[in-house]
Amino acid sequence: MAEELVISTGIKEEKYRTLFPQLKALCNGEPNRITNLANIAAAVKQTFDYFWVGFYLVEGNELVLAPFQGPIACTRIQKGKGVCGTAWMKNKTIVVKDVNTFPGHIACNSSSLSEIVVPIIKNDEIIGVFDLDDDKINTFDEIDKKYLNEICEWIGQII
Repeated sequence: MAEELVISTGIKEEKYRTLFPQLKALCNGEPNRITNLANIAAAVKQTFDYFWVGFYLVEGNELVLAPFQGPIACTRIQKGKGVCGTAWMKNKTIVVKDVNTFPGHIACNSSSLSEIVVPIIKNDEIIGVFDLDDDKINTFDEIDKKYLNEICEWIGQII
């Protein structure tokens, strides 16, 4: 069965408002978390054309690479290391306008210049993070933070 994604041509907020119900429909009835994460990453990448969009899932004391769209990536990240590990450790969304200014940034790809990482919580425990990178400085803002937090809250309920 082919799925079609409707992409708003409007401003960023309109794109999120158009995308979110489609993510819910895409994942509705699908019990496999890897399948759902793969489709979510693909849909966000297709909608916004960010440089890298993907997930890391908690395994022990590491974040392990999960479904993503974009160039190859770091496979394991320690808690508290880089933007992903810091978002996990602090249990908060981190927006980095310029990754070169983030102490301890892990450069999985030197083309990545800005980043946002959002924790995914299930039953009051962080089970992973949603990581988005772009090859332009200052890509992510409060609009991304608002909608990606909503998406990740929902992800925590369905996976």
